[in-house]
Amino acid sequence: MSEMDSTRPSPVHPEDNALLEVFIYGGGKVGRGLARAIRDAGLRVTLRPARDGLPSERIEANFVILAVRDRDIAPCAEALRDRGLVGHRDVAVVHCAGALGPEALAAARGGRVSVAQMHPMISFASPSFAPFLERGQLHIDGDPTAVRAARSLGVCLGMTPRTFPGLDRVAYHAAAGLVANGAAALAAAGVDLLERAGIDRRTAAEMLGPLLRTVADNVEVLGVPDALTGPVRRGDAAGVARHLEALCRLAPHLVPFYVAAAATQLPLARVLGEAPADAFDAIQRVLDGIQQ
Repeated sequence: MSEMDSTRPSPVHPEDNALLEVFIYGGGKVGRGLARAIRDAGLRVTLRPARDGLPSERIEANFVILAVRDRDIAPCAEALRDRGLVGHRDVAVVHCAGALGPEALAAARGGRVSVAQMHPMISFASPSFAPFLERGQLHIDGDPTAVRAARSLGVCLGMTPRTFPGLDRVAYHAAAGLVANGAAALAAAGVDLLERAGIDRRTAAEMLGPLLRTVADNVEVLGVPDALTGPVRRGDAAGVARHLEALCRLAPHLVPFYVAAAATQLPLARVLGEAPADAFDAIQRVLDGIQQ
């Protein structure tokens, strides 16, 4: 485990980026998104879809990214070693899995091969749409040489590289999934409700996208609980009750979702304290009445 301070990035020399030549194995959402961003940053990059298999000749890049499914990372590392595809020159081999550490690549590690985990906390949803990486967070851990190269690449992409000693990677990955996929599910629920309110689905999505972006900006800049808005923060029990009445009438299947979200907001609203305690108690009674 690296002992690098998560809040103090190691020095990155400008010339490091110019020396990086990247090979990405895996042409799915993450692989294609990273390839496009790396190319846009002015670096040389080769993208090889996993369906084509590993190349038959040695990989000449000095930075190799395995953008494949978690279960395929260790077998890929073994194949890189057994076929002699890496190790003939100095190379950093990294994977992009959030829940796996650098040891998933242990088979490829050697005298001239360093390995690392390099997980972008970014939502990659489609091979044809590359997400915006700038200001994104990049968790890196592994051998010092590979970590340095990955941090250099991250900075080149406008991301913030971080290393967290002793990180519980499964909990870390669960948090990322909860926010990314939970937000997508929440947006789907919102589209459903807006459609029932009289707005077509395409327009509903176009309305909710900017709303989610402003929430993301508030979370990043203000943090929590300050990013919270709406009737729960204001202690508006009557407003919450009206929302639930509309949901019961138009979309009863979304009521549990709303109740769970409101219940999660309540402790945050109490910390902010913009309404008296009895106002928040009244919201709790509204939620309890629905759950009975």
